[in-house]
Amino acid sequence: MQRPASLATLLGFRRPALPASLSRSLSCAQDVLRRTPLYDFHLAHGGRMVAFAGWSLPVQYRDSHVDSHLHTRRHCSLFDVSHMLQTKIFGCDRVKLMESLVVGDIAELKPNQGTLSLFTNEAGGILDDLIVTNTSEGYLYVVSNAGCWDKDLALMQDKVRELQSRGSDVSLEVVDNALLALQGPAAAQVLQAGVAEDLKKLPFMTSAVMEVFGVSGCRVTRCGYTGEDGVEVCQISVPVAGAVHVAMALLQNPEVKLAGLAARDSLRLEAGLCLYGNDIDEHTTPVEGSLSWTLGKRRRVTMDFPGATVIVPQLKGKVERRRVGLMCEGAPMRAHSLILCTEGTVIGTAEMWIHSSAFPLPSPAAQ
Repeated sequence: MQRPASLATLLGFRRPALPASLSRSLSCAQDVLRRTPLYDFHLAHGGRMVAFAGWSLPVQYRDSHVDSHLHTRRHCSLFDVSHMLQTKIFGCDRVKLMESLVVGDIAELKPNQGTLSLFTNEAGGILDDLIVTNTSEGYLYVVSNAGCWDKDLALMQDKVRELQSRGSDVSLEVVDNALLALQGPAAAQVLQAGVAEDLKKLPFMTSAVMEVFGVSGCRVTRCGYTGEDGVEVCQISVPVAGAVHVAMALLQNPEVKLAGLAARDSLRLEAGLCLYGNDIDEHTTPVEGSLSWTLGKRRRVTMDFPGATVIVPQLKGKVERRRVGLMCEGAPMRAHSLILCTEGTVIGTAEMWIHSSAFPLPSPAAQ
């Protein structure tokens, strides 16, 4: 398929539909899919299971997609995101390893502070987006996409072996935890009932290890993927044995409902957030993807990350295409439809769309 001239996330249409980013996954075979620790829990609660990135996950529950989306914005929803790759990077050279692969300034992170960053290749393309946290326990905690699990793990493991062969002190461990995302205006209030720590002292993009509803060893992070403002987002990495217990405890609060992949996708679309493989890929640079802000200031000067010689000049120059968000009226536009200027010239391609009448924006759409 020909690569589009530009990438556009389109917001503002009338009729609901299953997000295009999920439609490809629904046709996958179910027989060899991985299961999260909450698989039986999802079935017991009416989850409609589908194939997604090699995993069997709920696309929605008994509530409609629209109802689930709106409940998240107005109250609080619980998402199972255990399919995402969680890793720990240990050793004195852990920052050296991570900065050899990503565009962000990992060295500047304070204890328990995290940042969104990007794996890039030598051509400047994005291999994946990820969150890196500099924990106070002496390791980097990394969360990346399930769709890139094998690629990301191989990338990091290869770099570990390369640095180890040169005498560097670094190692990698895959975290076998469940991962829950509690998102919506009531998220912090709901979670506060199950932790002793004051969540008001845990600002956006920071995390801490704490006991959650009696389950020890949980890492709570104030970040998420639905466009909430940080106060309304809590991501919980839970030891497998306690995952169902924590999920059940959260559901005891009437503010909380379960939500699936469909709502998660429309929520991130509404906020203008990227989905790897759909809005950005290895042929998209951070500048083209409107993700220049992920490049650390120091890294722009040192230019010591993969693809720096391509990416950094783009910051001050011009690019032929760029991901943008558009608000539209009228009949719904389908994915991959051509975008024309008033003179009729093709200026881009619609990658995704969402209807505004069913999903009213809480604030102006993000770029």
